[in-house]
Amino acid sequence: MKTVLITGCSSGYGLETARHFHAQGWNVYATMRTPRTDRLPPSPRLHLLPLDVTRPDSIAQALAAAGPIDVLVNNAGLGLFGAFEATPMATVREIFETNTFGTMAMTQAVLPQFRERRSGLVVNVTSSATIAPFPLVAAYTASKTAIEGFTASLAFELQAFDVRVKLVEPGYAPTTQFTANGAERMQGLIPEAYVPYAQAIFAAMGQPQAVTSELDVAEAVWLAANDPTPRLRYAAGADAVALAARQPGAVDTDRASSIVL
Repeated sequence: MKTVLITGCSSGYGLETARHFHAQGWNVYATMRTPRTDRLPPSPRLHLLPLDVTRPDSIAQALAAAGPIDVLVNNAGLGLFGAFEATPMATVREIFETNTFGTMAMTQAVLPQFRERRSGLVVNVTSSATIAPFPLVAAYTASKTAIEGFTASLAFELQAFDVRVKLVEPGYAPTTQFTANGAERMQGLIPEAYVPYAQAIFAAMGQPQAVTSELDVAEAVWLAANDPTPRLRYAAGADAVALAARQPGAVDTDRASSIVL
């Protein structure tokens, strides 16, 4: 029986991914800053662990409690929407601490066991904003794009040890708590000068042509975890798949009608 450890399982992608791997018969360690027993069904194959990916001591304790794992899914992340001009650098650093450095720290912590066993897989969940950047999420996109470059480079250096690294790129998922979870952080990030422009973007987000569901992401992570090929990227959700199908470097001329996060 294989074992997966998933970060950020309190809601959204992480929660659904934990459910999906458990349903497929895996041993699942679902982590969150404050574990809640009401989010997942009781099962001898499903374990809740406290984990704050920005704290080295928390990472060490969670991995010690889990023991050997086969797959690490770096899903924990923070959202941010607003004009970069109005975004305090302290907020930018907060986003990077979780989305970028937290992912890197978790990855670095599991690599010794993977390298020694000559097996293991890291799945990093980023965003389709890295495929087709769009406005008002500059800091968030930067934090996720950093992980795209990190993952692509890391995949090369781990080949010699039979350790694999992959990327899952979700689209816009309006049913998640992505925006609600970051509401306090986003207060005041739309200055008056940006209001008309932001309103047009919000209107487009309210009428998307295609969206991503939590299950789309869980299935993409499952595919990545079980795909033996050297494929690196897995778009998740109809909108993300459509963006990925476009030629690299193509300009999104109708971005407002296909906003994704």
